[in-house]
Amino acid sequence: MGNTLRALIAFVPADGCQNYLLGDLREMPLDKMVDLSSRQLRRFPLHVCSFRELVKLYLSDNKLNSLPPELEQLQNLQILALDFNNFRALPPVVCTLKQLCILYLGNNKLRDLPLELSLLQNLKTLWIENNYLTQLPEVICELSLLKTLHAGSNALRLLPGQLRSLQELRTIWLSGNLLSDFPAVLLHMPFLEVIDVDRNNISYFPSLVHLSGLKLVIYDHNPCRNAPKVAKGVRRVGRWSEETPEPDPRKARRLRMAKEEADQGQPPAPPASLPASDKLD
Repeated sequence: MGNTLRALIAFVPADGCQNYLLGDLREMPLDKMVDLSSRQLRRFPLHVCSFRELVKLYLSDNKLNSLPPELEQLQNLQILALDFNNFRALPPVVCTLKQLCILYLGNNKLRDLPLELSLLQNLKTLWIENNYLTQLPEVICELSLLKTLHAGSNALRLLPGQLRSLQELRTIWLSGNLLSDFPAVLLHMPFLEVIDVDRNNISYFPSLVHLSGLKLVIYDHNPCRNAPKVAKGVRRVGRWSEETPEPDPRKARRLRMAKEEADQGQPPAPPASLPASDKLD
C-alpha cells in the first residue's frame, strides 16, 4: 500500500479503515513483537493492549501524539519505539511500563521529560535525539541502570552535575548540540567508554587521560585549538587525531605558518628557536 493511500485512510476513524492499516494483526504474535512502524497511524490500536505478553512494540514513523491509558496492561514490554512521531510530551502511561529496557523517543517535539520517568528503573538505553531539548532533563540522572544515552541534535548547552551518579553509563552521544565547553561533569566519569561531542562549538579540550575506561572520543567538527589528550590505546576521531605523541600547539603553529607560506609560493622561514623556558622536556 502506498504512503499516500495510507495517509488518506488514517484520517477515517471507522474501524474497518483502521484495521486496513494494521493488516492481519489479530492475535498475539508468537515472537511477542508487534511492528506498526510507518503505517501513518494517528491513533493507537487499542486491541494491541490485549497482548499482555508483548515484549517489543515498534510504533516508529507514524503520526501519533498520544497513547491510551490501556497501554499500561503491557507490563512485560521491554522495548518501545516512539521515534519519528508528533509527541510534544511523553505520554504518562509510558512511565508505568516498568520493565522497559530500551526506549526510543528521537525525532519528536519534546522539550522536557516528566519526573515520572524515574519509575523506569530497568531502562538501559534511552534515545532522545532530534527533539527540542535546551537542557538535559535531570530526571535522566535517576535512571541508575542507564548504559547508553543518545541526546544528539538538540540545543543542549551544558549537562547537569548529577549525571556523574550514573555509574553504569558507558556511552554518551551529544553530537549536534550547542556545547561551547567540554562538559565538566564528564571529567568525573572514568567509567565512560564512548564520548561523542561531534558538531558542537567546543574551542578547547581538557585532558582525558585520567578517564581509565575511555575507548573512543569523537570530537570532529568543533572549532577546537587542540585535540583532547587521551591514554594510550584510546581512539580519537577529529582534528589532529592521527598525531602521536599528542600535538604540541607550538609545533602545529609553525607547521601551519610554513604551509601558508608555501601555498603563497614563498619559501618557508626556518622556525624560530624556542626560549629555554618553552622547550619541551
